[in-house]
Amino acid sequence: MTSYQENHDLLKICTLAPVIPVLVVDETSKAVPLAKALITGGLRVLEVTLRTDNALAVIKEMVNNNAEAIIGAGTLLSENDVYAAKKAGAKFGVSPGATEQILRACAEVSLPLLPGAATPTEVMSLLAKGYSVQKFFPAESNGGVKALKSILGPIPGVSFCPTGGVTPTNAIDYLSLTNVPCVGGSWVAPENKIKAADWHAITELARSTQAFRKPSAS
Repeated sequence: MTSYQENHDLLKICTLAPVIPVLVVDETSKAVPLAKALITGGLRVLEVTLRTDNALAVIKEMVNNNAEAIIGAGTLLSENDVYAAKKAGAKFGVSPGATEQILRACAEVSLPLLPGAATPTEVMSLLAKGYSVQKFFPAESNGGVKALKSILGPIPGVSFCPTGGVTPTNAIDYLSLTNVPCVGGSWVAPENKIKAADWHAITELARSTQAFRKPSAS
């Protein structure tokens, strides 16, 4: 079971910016300048996916050298991933789904979790465990905006961060929903821009997301 405080913290994180960049970073040396580029563009909540061998080292570098950033660990698939992410300094975790082992490990180490859900049954199951902030994944493959709008009626008490197939073109449609405080997107920091160390381009992509900001956001 997640705590009220962890849910509150996670919802607060999700309202800091309209987009959470979903990052795949191979080189540890790119960690600090990448985070700086995104922060300069107005995005300080970052999700570093555990899809590369150096992901944990990247998280640690970002945490230790970018005080403004709120760094999360994405693609949590096991208890060991949770423990390693917490040790690296991650402030929150993100998983594509939600196993009992991952939920238990996050509760054990007090790591706020954005658990993945794709169906009303999964949403309800997580809500029953106290998770009122969830990742809707993969968003577009599971009905996108229409699906989330349909879920809102019978299950109004859950907020979502849709991820998977979210683009600059459809992000505004997701963010127009009252149950969507933010979206997750990889387009803000494409792998080719990271590899090329094109920090200016990444800053400009981050800045462009401010047009998606909800009027009530501060």
